[in-house]
Amino acid sequence: MLTRSKTSIYVNDELWKRFKSASSRNGTDMSRMLEDLILDELESEDFTSMLSEAAAKSGVVELEFKPIRLRGGKVSDLVRDGRDERENHLSR
Repeated sequence: MLTRSKTSIYVNDELWKRFKSASSRNGTDMSRMLEDLILDELESEDFTSMLSEAAAKSGVVELEFKPIRLRGGKVSDLVRDGRDERENHLSR
């Protein structure tokens, strides 16, 4: 199991109220939502770095992908399931 750290941050009061409200509406733990946001930012940063390196080496970057269609549910649920699978795999 991954260890967790307790931390303190300073956040705009109104922004924090909106975040708490969104967490409540989604039925999601606030810590989990913050972890998701941090992971999204880090993954985006890693992806941008990877693309920059590939472009520098080749001069051209092409991405090929097939869009997926969800059969009900939210994209965020799909992402959360994928992260849970990854966490379970890594903790074995």
